[in-house]
Amino acid sequence: MANLLLFITGSFFKLCSFSLLILFLISCSSFPSTEAYDPLDPNGNITIKWDIRSWTSDGYVAVVTIYNFQQYRHIQAPGWKLGWTWPKKEVIWSMMGGETTEQGDCSRFKGNIPHCWGVLNSWAQDPATAASSFQLSVGQSGTTNKTVRVPVNFTLKAPGPGYTCGPAKIVKPSRFVTPYGRRETQAMMTWNVTCTYSQFLAQEAPSCCVSFSSFYNDTIVPCSKCACGCQNTSQPGSCVESKASHIALVANSYTPLVRCTSHLWPVRVHWHIKLNYKEYWRVKITITNFNYNMNYTEWNLVVQHPNFDNLTQSFSFNYKSITPYTAINDTAMLWGVKFYNDMLLEAGPLGNVQSELLFRKDKATFTLEEGWAFPRRIYFNGDNCVMPPPNVYPGLPNSCSHQLTSALGLLVTLLAAMALLFGHA
Repeated sequence: MANLLLFITGSFFKLCSFSLLILFLISCSSFPSTEAYDPLDPNGNITIKWDIRSWTSDGYVAVVTIYNFQQYRHIQAPGWKLGWTWPKKEVIWSMMGGETTEQGDCSRFKGNIPHCWGVLNSWAQDPATAASSFQLSVGQSGTTNKTVRVPVNFTLKAPGPGYTCGPAKIVKPSRFVTPYGRRETQAMMTWNVTCTYSQFLAQEAPSCCVSFSSFYNDTIVPCSKCACGCQNTSQPGSCVESKASHIALVANSYTPLVRCTSHLWPVRVHWHIKLNYKEYWRVKITITNFNYNMNYTEWNLVVQHPNFDNLTQSFSFNYKSITPYTAINDTAMLWGVKFYNDMLLEAGPLGNVQSELLFRKDKATFTLEEGWAFPRRIYFNGDNCVMPPPNVYPGLPNSCSHQLTSALGLLVTLLAAMALLFGHA
């Protein structure tokens, strides 16, 4: 088996302290999971389809297509990178829609040197689409269905780690319709590879946090501090006060360079309960980027709240309902308006986007008590954000204290009146 690994790149409340400690440990240890199952997108995956379109004298011509079947996890710049291992001594003679850049062993060839490289940079990718493809001519391989061997050890980075790919499976050959729809053609042979995402594999710690506030309480619930593994502030350069003094660290790097804050998360999502009308209530969402090393292009937010079945208007974000379970409509995907706020810029004065949501009340369920009006879960760019603990959610003013104050006031008034009455007796 050849050891040549090929890559392709493209743009696509209260508890005792002991109980709290246990709760903290459970939350930190239970977050990382290598399982790729996502309850909000149970069927989400990236599928790689490899179609052999024709045979050549020493191999074949194939079209490889990458389909993103994930509802809200996209692949942003600098794009995806696909890799595999050849089972024999295959080489790539030519490439369309990509360019090979890492050379393998081509020593046995004289004169017409093939593309034995490994990394393929995809061209002209449209970020609005969910598929990307390239064509390659493979040599030194089988020339029939019985002699060709499928590649192994597929890997996918988009653009970093997080995806695990299964083995290639030979499936029914794909069928294609000619441009004018006059006839159908069929692939000589087709195999599929399915890749699934795990947030734990992608990064050691979460990349975003959530904070809360409300019109009825002066308390602002900040992001939880990076308890489950964030950047170590004792290390020089782990956070910076400004970008200007750390230009060298910022340039050409995708490692987060986070602005120094009390929480040290790269991205914060703030949910503010703004107004409460008779039949409606209103929320303001602000997403802030504290990362000097990243502009988030084509960003998206997924929010789970029971009142999304009655969302009346999203003022400056696009909105789509996500219903993985048809009987429950409590999840929404929000993303920026193209050419207006579809890019979340790097940390700084412009590094935030915001919008407001207007919900119609369901009198049977709506309440501002016990944190009902705050979201159950939030994802930013497909990654689960860390939520504040429920015992610190902004609460309604304590009506019991007002009642007690009123009762004490009445009692004092009665006692004063009785003292005056007995004093004149």
